Amino acid sequence: MPKETAARRGTNLPRIADFNQAVILDAIRHSVDGLSRVELARLTGLSAQSISNITRRLLGRELISEGQRLEPSGRGKPRTLLQLHPTGHFAIGVHIDPTITTVVLLDLLGDVVASAESLPASTTSPENLVDAIASQVNELVTSQGVTASRVLGIGIAAPGPVDTKAGAVLHPPLLPGWERVELRRLLHEATGLPVVLHKDAAASALAELWRGPRGSAGVHEDFVFFYLGTGLGAGLVINGELLGGSSDNAGEIGHLMVDADGPVCSCGMRGCVGAACMPRTLVDEAASAGLITAPRNDNDPREIDELFTQLCDLASRAGPESARTAAHTSVRNLDPAVSREARARQMLELSAARLARGAATVANLLDVRAVIFGGPAWSRIANVFLPILQDTLLTTTEARQIHDVVALGSSIDDGVGAIGAGCLVLEHAFSTRPSTLLLGANS
Repeated sequence: MPKETAARRGTNLPRIADFNQAVILDAIRHSVDGLSRVELARLTGLSAQSISNITRRLLGRELISEGQRLEPSGRGKPRTLLQLHPTGHFAIGVHIDPTITTVVLLDLLGDVVASAESLPASTTSPENLVDAIASQVNELVTSQGVTASRVLGIGIAAPGPVDTKAGAVLHPPLLPGWERVELRRLLHEATGLPVVLHKDAAASALAELWRGPRGSAGVHEDFVFFYLGTGLGAGLVINGELLGGSSDNAGEIGHLMVDADGPVCSCGMRGCVGAACMPRTLVDEAASAGLITAPRNDNDPREIDELFTQLCDLASRAGPESARTAAHTSVRNLDPAVSREARARQMLELSAARLARGAATVANLLDVRAVIFGGPAWSRIANVFLPILQDTLLTTTEARQIHDVVALGSSIDDGVGAIGAGCLVLEHAFSTRPSTLLLGANS
């Protein structure tokens, strides 16, 4: 028999059938092997007739499919397991980043069917970018033979802060000229599809919630996702639910103070965690130390990204034994007697130590079981950062006396933002919160 999972309770009142539909979809989604109609009735509290009516509609809409037939252990009819129909419907995810724009097509399980890259947001106007995204969406859908009626919608993951009610990006720090851009309206008008927008860090946390490994005893039910890209943000998940805060901007942790002797932040203060680990700061410090060439244009995110890669490659050529960074040292005190490679690694280790203090503070505040690190910058620094992050969380989180608090690298690659954007659509489609139901929406 398939393993039963906790499910929300439904209601037999027909006037909120859409809610009951979401209850059924959510229950089936959380079951690895699928659920029979009898099990769905027991888990949700819905009547057998309601289950029959709803599952018939879901089968007709190709949201679920019938799978394995289970022979009864005693008397009774064989039971047929119901599972999600992966290719019955699809979702589009769009990650808007200063260095590159990524578009993905996801199936109902959240797996990537096709992907493409579009214009960097930092080099074009919002209107031109929307036109390019709309063209890319059309090409992806057409290339996979997917009809428009099978696309649930488009999710946008964008730098914060955002106004999710208005569907607008407000004033992202690395996108000059992007002042209150109503991306949701613009992309809906360009494609005719429903559109939902959220911050890239929150979307990435949702991707981890949907796509992360299962069966890890609650690790992926209560966690913070630290998103490392051109900047730093956090997505918060408690009891399996993404926390948005009063305006869906929870997780803006960049100005958390971690080192009084740290780099100067754009806010004018010294030692903010965002400034301490963002690629631009590390590139400037490495250039000042003579480790890499100075950027020709400090405001070009793509050039900064290339130089950041050079710094990470340099650091990767030094073993951990050659970099002796103390927890409270500073860039000015890095040992000049060691090699360029070792000093590059020392610089990254110092940044990791600062990030670890911020991560421990957030973990203590929220009492989570895991802190997960990912994003476009993560794969280049993971080998240096992760051991330091693990050691710090192991020794400085108060809840470790009750439960483990682990530091993990994301199970998803650098495209986590785009995948998370697509998962925003799936979350709305499967949500058991009436305010977020998306199925059948037109805008």
